[in-house]
Amino acid sequence: MKLKIAAFLFFVFSGCVLSAKAHQSPPVRLTAEQDHKRMMNLLHITSLRPGRDGMNPQSKNYANYDEAKANPYPNLPDPLILKNGQKVTTPEIWWNQRRSEIMEDFDREIYGRIPKDIPKVNWEVTSTTRNSSGAVPTITKHLVGHVDNSSYPLITVDIQLTLTTPADAAGPVPVIMQLSFDMSKFRRRIPRGFDDWKQQVLAKGWGYAILIPTSVQADNGGGLTQGIIGLCNKGQPRKPDDWGALRAWAWGASRALDYFETDKSVDVKQVGLEGLSRYGKAAIVAMAYDPRFAIAFVSSSGEGGAKLHRRNWGEIVENLASSGEYHWMAGNFLKYAGPLNWNDLPVDSHELIALCASRPVFISAGITNGDGWVDAKGMFMAAAAAGPVYKLLGKKDMGTTEFPPTGTPLIDGDIAFRQHRDGHSSGPNWPTFLTFAQRYLNAPAVKPADMPEK
Repeated sequence: MKLKIAAFLFFVFSGCVLSAKAHQSPPVRLTAEQDHKRMMNLLHITSLRPGRDGMNPQSKNYANYDEAKANPYPNLPDPLILKNGQKVTTPEIWWNQRRSEIMEDFDREIYGRIPKDIPKVNWEVTSTTRNSSGAVPTITKHLVGHVDNSSYPLITVDIQLTLTTPADAAGPVPVIMQLSFDMSKFRRRIPRGFDDWKQQVLAKGWGYAILIPTSVQADNGGGLTQGIIGLCNKGQPRKPDDWGALRAWAWGASRALDYFETDKSVDVKQVGLEGLSRYGKAAIVAMAYDPRFAIAFVSSSGEGGAKLHRRNWGEIVENLASSGEYHWMAGNFLKYAGPLNWNDLPVDSHELIALCASRPVFISAGITNGDGWVDAKGMFMAAAAAGPVYKLLGKKDMGTTEFPPTGTPLIDGDIAFRQHRDGHSSGPNWPTFLTFAQRYLNAPAVKPADMPEK
């Protein structure tokens, strides 16, 4: 009898899904160029200034790497002055008023708004494997986060996540989650030492996780009517203040954190984030918007991440507003590469770092030769300008506003910075980050060899 009822319910549910599909229009198909032009039309923008050419020094629009020309707008918005002109003098004013003002500006003009009714995510452990990494026995769980698509069955979103923890831990462990490219799709050989950070994390008794952001939202403008953004819009194109891919990827990171809250192997109060390049941008956005993350390692994030928008160095606002990268941002961001300029932005990236306060943030970059595009100094300046907010909240800033020599770790405060000697990589800064992070994250003891597993 129970089997008959279950079969009937499955038949009814399947029929409802098929009926919903039959009565809904399929997702709109647009190329990135078509959707980019559509957004420009919505904003009544007829033309955009071109982005910088980072490849050809002979180009008339070659990226600027001259510090004398790098700061056309040296006066940054003050994170400690309210919209009404009053100063923020207490933590209560920051938490109750100023922080929400800054977040509203980022929502509307920079990264876009998350829809109010986002579908729930149901996490499934698809497999569990026992292995070892170096001398550390490990348990790895492969997970899929199934996003409820009952409101629009024509789009499916399955979030890819893996979680690896030390098998011998006596209790829940801190976890560092990396926002990562899907390495299974890379045909070229993975560079030697690419995964060394995992052994470094495990050696501290911590665990690590890998989240694939493109399983949440595609990394191109043509995919904006698919993925979680497309699902929430039922396959229709974005409005100017709708969220872009960076905010969607950050949302995916938060949903992974939801899962960690249910996993007894994870100390959910001690979960950190790491990302490189575009995923460095997503990491700082996730850290700013979700106060549950304990720490962030933001590597070579550049424009759209920790770099000041008002800096003329390497990649600039106009690059992000182009058809190749606009999908990372809210549509409204395009305005600042056309009718408006960088100084018209109501906020800048130092205030994104300030939204992370009072939690620790490590800003990372390589040397200019190989990582100049992301503007290490522009990220350092943003980190320094976020310092007053940290100090207001009883925390320590970097202790200096003078750009340090390459290789110098600034890790005594709650905002940290280091520029390493290699290029566009987080690898050389992992040891420094972990030294910084161990002030905040603490692993449990290792189980005795004869202690039974729970």
